[in-house]
Amino acid sequence: MRLIDCHAHLWQAGHGFPWIRPGSEHYRTFTLDDLEHSGVEVAGTVLVEASRGDRGETLALRELRATRPDLVAGYVGNLQVYEDAVPEEFEELMVEARPNGLRLGGAVQEALLPVLEKLRITLDVNLPANALATATKLAERFPGLTIVVDHLGNPRELDVWQRELRPAAARPNVLLKISGLLTQPPEVAGLVERAVEAFGPERCLVGSDWPICLPRGSRADSLGLALRGLGGLSDDERAQVLHGNAVRAYRLDGNLARETLVIDSC
Repeated sequence: MRLIDCHAHLWQAGHGFPWIRPGSEHYRTFTLDDLEHSGVEVAGTVLVEASRGDRGETLALRELRATRPDLVAGYVGNLQVYEDAVPEEFEELMVEARPNGLRLGGAVQEALLPVLEKLRITLDVNLPANALATATKLAERFPGLTIVVDHLGNPRELDVWQRELRPAAARPNVLLKISGLLTQPPEVAGLVERAVEAFGPERCLVGSDWPICLPRGSRADSLGLALRGLGGLSDDERAQVLHGNAVRAYRLDGNLARETLVIDSC
């Protein structure tokens, strides 16, 4: 079965990325070669920005996609680094960079979102709290904008997450990424079936959050944890979650050459 890993990162240690501290387990450079030999063979990977904090990261991700399109199916840049751009400038930058998505990780820059809507650039949402509620509000305001909520919405308080889940699932332009399960509290993995039931298999994606997951497990471990929550789906529904939805959400090219998924997890 084909799988697109919709959430992985690459970075160069010591070149920005202030959250990666010297001496930490993540303080090393991760390259395309590391990605290729990370223990799973997938149809493609969507690289996601890693909070370097400058516009150069967008161009670096674009170069990685251009260098190995057989490995990197698409990329998601950082929306916050354009917070001082006016819409006209922002549109020119996006036409040049051609990202598959941009990620919101802080204050919402609503003036820029019509540009994403116009250019059909997906908005990833990764917030420490109320990610689902934020996605719901933005989906209502920008119905033509595809929104992907990362890491199941980062559940922290279960009652809040459950309260926000259904309204987000009711918005047809919101998708949910089953990702980062190894880096979440252990009980979060148990929410996957509930999340898939709410959103439906036609609006869920999977991602490993490699190499951030490595202190707790491998890329295969992380994807396997996501797959265990899909056991009740039919083969066609699983194919949507593992591959088809990613192609649709991120407008990925048809040259996703890799066919084999080698993860014994469900």
